[in-house]
Amino acid sequence: MSHTNALPFPSRSIASDGIPGQAPVLSVKGLTTNFDTSSGTVHAVRDVSFDLYKRQRLAIVGESGSGKSALAMSLVGLVPPPGRIVGGSVKLHGTELVGLDDAGISKIRGRDIGLVFQDPMAALDPLKTIGTQFVETIRVHQDVAVKVARRMACELLAEVGVNDPERRIADYPHQYSGGMRQRVLIAMAIANDPAVVIADEPTTALDVTTQAQVLDLLAKICDERGNALVMITHNLGIVEELCDSVNVMYAGRFVESSSTRSLFGTPAHPYSKALLDCVIDPATAKRGALPAIPGSPPDLSVDEPGCPFVSRCPIGRDELRCATERPESRTLAGGAVVRCHFASDTPGDAA
Repeated sequence: MSHTNALPFPSRSIASDGIPGQAPVLSVKGLTTNFDTSSGTVHAVRDVSFDLYKRQRLAIVGESGSGKSALAMSLVGLVPPPGRIVGGSVKLHGTELVGLDDAGISKIRGRDIGLVFQDPMAALDPLKTIGTQFVETIRVHQDVAVKVARRMACELLAEVGVNDPERRIADYPHQYSGGMRQRVLIAMAIANDPAVVIADEPTTALDVTTQAQVLDLLAKICDERGNALVMITHNLGIVEELCDSVNVMYAGRFVESSSTRSLFGTPAHPYSKALLDCVIDPATAKRGALPAIPGSPPDLSVDEPGCPFVSRCPIGRDELRCATERPESRTLAGGAVVRCHFASDTPGDAA
């Protein structure tokens, strides 16, 4: 059953073991990020690993507080104090990013990895024109004259659907609608032809029509330019329509990694199934209480030995094991990589 009205995005699937003959653009291994606070250490990102390939659209999904945005910031060296990366590797085209100084990571960020943030008003300086900010974005990474950078900016604004860019480039952010500001951010993110675009909740607070336009734009750009896309979102409708691969994140860890088709067809982890069960289908929705996952996400400052989902899990087949033994990643017959003692490829079994 489809959970949303499908948009005209091509249906693709990237296998969990990658693309034959193609090296990953971005390779993340064992990435771990902590926040040392007065009340204890918050384990925001725990031993996260994944590979990203050219033109791949990878979604990272989960509830608020699951570690999605902390992961995104870790990938580009923007973890705010008191946060810090304490372990793992992030390689872009084989170059290690973890451990780079501010100057080194600044050369990568914006040039090789483009960022689209969830709040366009916070990401854009309200005191500077769109043109001033756009020209700065280009000239930081490219040795071009102001006039050339301005022309490039106008061409990119036209590409993302901003009408009359030669005039609109002189406007300030408040003179653009929310959807148009998001288009500007997308144009800025691709201005230096990055290998990877990271979009952190890029459709927040946009109406449904504008959201569809922004998603269509991201899909078009990735296909035409060859960018790889990392979509950080809690909106499973976006995932089903736009992405070919999914990493489900819970309590700082990936609990399921699979193709989008596999996740929506046969979710293997109980948390993945619970998330999908919370998606409301307008065609069949009835009045009454909205579906929800019982309980609350765990306290990330407490490093419990068992499965972090144990208190909310509906399976309960071996409570002692789930409470005392942390599940390791394992690959199921269908290709999904799952952290669960009882995960199954068979619908209705463990999942």
